[in-house]
Amino acid sequence: MSEKPSAKVKHFLQFKDLNREELEYLFERTRIIKQKYKSYQQYWPLSDRTLVMIFEKASTRTRLSFEAGMQQMGGSAIYLNTRDSQLGRGEPVEDAGQVISRMSDLVMIRTFEQSIIERFAANSRVPVINGLTNEYHPCQILADIYTYIEQRGSIQGKTVAWIGDSNNMCNTWLQAAEILDFNVHVSTPPEYEVEPERAGLYGHEHYEEFTDPMEAARDADLVTTDVWTSMGFEAENEERMKDFADWQVDEDMMAIAAKDALFMHCLPAHRGEEVSAGVMDGPQSVVWEEAENRLHVQKALMEYLLLGKVTG
Repeated sequence: MSEKPSAKVKHFLQFKDLNREELEYLFERTRIIKQKYKSYQQYWPLSDRTLVMIFEKASTRTRLSFEAGMQQMGGSAIYLNTRDSQLGRGEPVEDAGQVISRMSDLVMIRTFEQSIIERFAANSRVPVINGLTNEYHPCQILADIYTYIEQRGSIQGKTVAWIGDSNNMCNTWLQAAEILDFNVHVSTPPEYEVEPERAGLYGHEHYEEFTDPMEAARDADLVTTDVWTSMGFEAENEERMKDFADWQVDEDMMAIAAKDALFMHCLPAHRGEEVSAGVMDGPQSVVWEEAENRLHVQKALMEYLLLGKVTG
């Protein structure tokens, strides 16, 4: 009889899958691993380990950061697109989880519904990482929070202004605020408000909703946004362009944020839509540092999921 996958396997499917102590450990490991990378120190803790990357949604940063990161840690990465595998021909997700996890050490999945990755993980013998779903984008928020810490110090007690759609990024920011004790000001157009149950929130203590985006950004330590039309919602693009017209992060908005406020965007960005070119390319923007840090936090995450806590 086939042995079932162990329930003790640690996955990272939502941000709240890690507690505060684990996250603080990851941020410190990120600092150390990034420092090694910047000083050209070879560090191969994942030698002979294999990461399988499964993509159902298009990607630039996710594929590059995971693939390069695994190679830089001494392991190897295999790219699978559902169009080119049996997953795209109707093989049950549960069966794929059983097979793929018997041939690899770690799996990253970038897909549509969160239920897909949860079904896969339930049948996996190895850790599974959420590379993005419709509901959550935990690896991106790991990078964003690390970038804030790197630039400004602890995020505890700070205020993050989320301007735009209550999408997977917004949901994940809200989860992170509950765990790491900071606040999120959310401003969305009508009919695009936060759905607490979908966001996976425990309560409302760490976020506040604003009808006026300028008020959401007032005195914020970090202002962040995303494209108005996320992947999978392209049919709504024309309607969304109209609905979100007043939700652009521009110079006036950044001017009423805190004096040393940062601007972040998970990319790709559309200058002139969700963010002005002046903000995107301006002195408060840390979007390129943020993008690079996907590489470093994910290396720390993979190390932790495969090896547990390490020193050195």
